[in-house]
Amino acid sequence: MDDHSSLETLSTHLSRLIEDASLKVVAIQSHRAISSGFVWRQGLIVTADEALADEGDIAVTFATGERRPASLAGRDAATDVALLRVEGEMPDPPGFAVAPVPPGALVLAIGADQGASLAAFGIVARSGPAWRSMRGGEIDARIELDLRLRRQAEGGIVLDAAGKMIGMPVFGPRQRVLVIPAATIERVASRLATHGRVAQGFIGLGLQTVPVDQGERTAAMVMGVAPGGPGAAAGIHQGDMIVSWQGEIISGVAQLLNRLGAESVGKTVQLGLRRGGQIVEVSLTVGEKP
Repeated sequence: MDDHSSLETLSTHLSRLIEDASLKVVAIQSHRAISSGFVWRQGLIVTADEALADEGDIAVTFATGERRPASLAGRDAATDVALLRVEGEMPDPPGFAVAPVPPGALVLAIGADQGASLAAFGIVARSGPAWRSMRGGEIDARIELDLRLRRQAEGGIVLDAAGKMIGMPVFGPRQRVLVIPAATIERVASRLATHGRVAQGFIGLGLQTVPVDQGERTAAMVMGVAPGGPGAAAGIHQGDMIVSWQGEIISGVAQLLNRLGAESVGKTVQLGLRRGGQIVEVSLTVGEKP
């Protein structure tokens, strides 16, 4: 097979994948925000939480051009997954990929814009182990894409070369295109469908990262204590500096927040505090974020 035939075959294959997948992708319009989503189950649409407005009406437009109202079933900012309820029949959901996607694999990102498909072609730039978002969400794999994604396509789907969905495209720091993996979506969306939210740990402290030891390191300083919260119950005071969590050094607020995922709720942990030049150990029972 010559090079021309190979390219033509690849082009035809990609076009068919996009055509089939586009039936399962919807355009989403919320208050002053336009994004994409996809059919997760009958009556339920998944989209990117960050791309969804905080208030106002929500509408979805299918590939047929049909527009329907939607209601919010739940959202989890920590994993960037939001779930919408939509009445009426829908296309079948996309099939999820099972095998991990390796670096260099070809991928398609597909979104929608008022009934028209938006497609981007690229490769997997990075594929790594599970990680925590800056908001403490547990993401099952670190997947970064090398492609140019239009803003309206955020919340759509990412396909592998076999046409299986590996996850949902979202924007990360410095406009990098990240993927919320299918496994994360299944876990979080299932909880949102049942409970409307995903529990997050709460310690009832206002914190700020500050330098200590003449700038040689940093810690999380307590700037405020919520009355009746877990921090107050543990005897933590304004001005205390949190320097360790379960014996592990804490160098700032982000590192501490990463420990407040859903699994932290109800756990009792040992915190090391620097108070008046002395190290004080306290026990804190993590609550659930209101």
